[in-house]
Amino acid sequence: MLNTQAVTYVACPTCQIKTPWSKENPDRPFCSARCKLIDLGEWANESYAIPQQTSEEDEIFSEDLVSNPNKSFL
Repeated sequence: MLNTQAVTYVACPTCQIKTPWSKENPDRPFCSARCKLIDLGEWANESYAIPQQTSEEDEIFSEDLVSNPNKSFL
């Protein structure tokens, strides 16, 4: 019996090479362990960041720190 399942290909986030999205590719969505480590390094160097919206809570705590930098919240 033939395997008729279609293989989905995705672009590696690091090098853009098309790579199969399957269980046979343990590094998915990356094409290799090397590309996976390059991406991890970018996160570790803070080249990538998830944007954060400021909230009222952030403003309240930052005001306390400015007025008394030695204040402990514990």
